[in-house]
Amino acid sequence: MVLNYIWIAFFLLAAVCAVVQSLMGNTGVFADIINSTFDNAKTAFEISLGLTGVLSLWMGVMKIGEKGGMVSALSKMLSPLFTRLFPDIPKGHPATGHIFMNIAANMLGLDNAATPLGLKAMESMQELNVARNEEAGRKGGWTTQRLAEQNATASNPMIMFLVLNTSGLTIIPVSIMVYRAQLGAAQPTDVFVPILLATFAATLAGVIICSIYQRINLLKPVLLGTLGALCALVSAVIWAFSQMDKETMDTVSTLTANIILFGIILAFILSGMVRRVNVYEAFIEGAKDGFATAVRVIPYLVAILVAIGVFRASGGMDILINGINWLVQLCGGDTDFVAALPTALMKPLSGSGARGMMVDTMTTYGADSFAGRLACIFQGSTDTTFYILAVYFGSIGIRHTRHAVTCGLLADLAGILAAIAIAYFFFGN
Repeated sequence: MVLNYIWIAFFLLAAVCAVVQSLMGNTGVFADIINSTFDNAKTAFEISLGLTGVLSLWMGVMKIGEKGGMVSALSKMLSPLFTRLFPDIPKGHPATGHIFMNIAANMLGLDNAATPLGLKAMESMQELNVARNEEAGRKGGWTTQRLAEQNATASNPMIMFLVLNTSGLTIIPVSIMVYRAQLGAAQPTDVFVPILLATFAATLAGVIICSIYQRINLLKPVLLGTLGALCALVSAVIWAFSQMDKETMDTVSTLTANIILFGIILAFILSGMVRRVNVYEAFIEGAKDGFATAVRVIPYLVAILVAIGVFRASGGMDILINGINWLVQLCGGDTDFVAALPTALMKPLSGSGARGMMVDTMTTYGADSFAGRLACIFQGSTDTTFYILAVYFGSIGIRHTRHAVTCGLLADLAGILAAIAIAYFFFGN
C-alpha cells in the first residue's frame, strides 16, 4: 500500500513541477518526461535481462548448497543470533543460511552475488510465510481471498532482512575508490574509513528502528555480544587498511572478495560430492528457478524506475535541492554539504542514478573537494531502498509492505546524517 502511494506521488509531483517549468518557458519538459519513460522502461528490462544469468548461476549454486547440507549447517551455526533477530524463523531453517550469505556478499561489495542470494532468502521466508498463513487459515476459517491477502503481506523477518539490505553495510567499497582514482583524487582511499563508519551507523539505526517496530529486545546477551564483535571487526578492518597504500588496498580487497566468493562455490560443490548429490542436475534445477525469478521481477522494476525517471526529468529533484539550500541558508547553516545532496537523495531511488550524481559532483567540484568526498560517502553509506523493495518483494508477489518503507527510509536518513557529520569531522575546514 505504501509503495502505491509513493508511486502515485512521483507522477503527481512530476506533473506539478513540469507545469511550473513550462510556464517558466521550458516547453520541452514534457518531451523529456515522455522520453524518460521509454528510456527507463528499457533500462529496467536490461537490468532484469542482466540479472537472468547471474540469478541462474547463484540460484543453481544455492541449490547445490541446499542438497549438500551447507545451507543447513550455516543455519544451525547462526541460530543463536538469528533466532533473536528473526524470532519468527524456526531454528535451523534454511532461510537463515540464505540470509547470512546475502549479508556477507553485501559486506564484501559483491552486488552481483548479493542480489540472487537475497532473492533466494526472500523465497525461503515466503515459503515459511505461506505455510504459517495456511495453518492459521485452517484454524480461523479464512476465505481464499483473505489467505491470498495474507500471503501478499510482508512478514517481520522479510522486513528486517530488507532493512539490513537497504542500510547497505559494506566493508570494502572498491568501486567508489576506483571512480575517485579515475577522476584524479590525490588519495582515492581517503573516504574508506568515513564510508565504513557511515554505513555501520545506517545499519545499526536500521536494526534498532526495525526492532522497535517488531518489539525485539536488543539487550539480550547474544545480540549485545554480536554487536560488540561487529564493532571490533569494523575497527580491525579500519586499522588493517589504514596501514596500506592505495595499490595494496585495492589488490587486497579485490583478492579477498574473489577468494571468498570462489571458496563458497567450491565448498558447496564439495559438500554435494560428499553427500553424493548429482551436482550438475542440482545446479540446473536451481538455475531454472533463477530464470523464472528474473522474469517475475521485470514489471516491478519497470514500474519503480519509470516513476523515478519521470520525477527526475520534470526537474523535481533540482527543485528539492534548491529548496534545501535555501532553508539551510535561512537558518544560517553551512551549505557546503548541499552540493553533494543529489547523490544522497538519488541513492534510495536508483543506484546507477546515484553513481552518476556522485561522478557529476566530483567532476564539477573536484574529487578532493568537500562536496566530492561527501558524495562518495553518501554513495557508500546506504543502498537503493526502492529498487530493493521492488525487486525483492516483487519476486515473491508481496504487495503490502507494512513498515518496510518507513524503516528503510529512516535507516537511509540515519546514514545521510551520519555521512554529513563524519565528512565534516574528517574533511571540514
